[in-house]
Amino acid sequence: MYNPLPINTDEVKLNKDIIELSEILAKNTHEVWAKGRIDDGWKYGEKRDDILKTHPGLVPYEELSEEEKNYDRRTSEETLKLIIKLGYKIEKGE
Repeated sequence: MYNPLPINTDEVKLNKDIIELSEILAKNTHEVWAKGRIDDGWKYGEKRDDILKTHPGLVPYEELSEEEKNYDRRTSEETLKLIIKLGYKIEKGE
């Protein structure tokens, strides 16, 4: 049986700038996912249908529910936390 063991990043706190970066990453994650779906022939539909290739999430990020946005936010925040935990520095260029 598979037992996921992600690296614990609970002690990593993200500052305001990194949280803002996280939101940009979350939006881009959605955009990449949506582009991939559309490129594969999917279109918007009120219900997900794998045969008709329709999905209710094929809307701009801003139109997603907070619950749906939070899925992408968790992914981006955990990725940034792991980068920091591993000793990397994230700095905004000039």
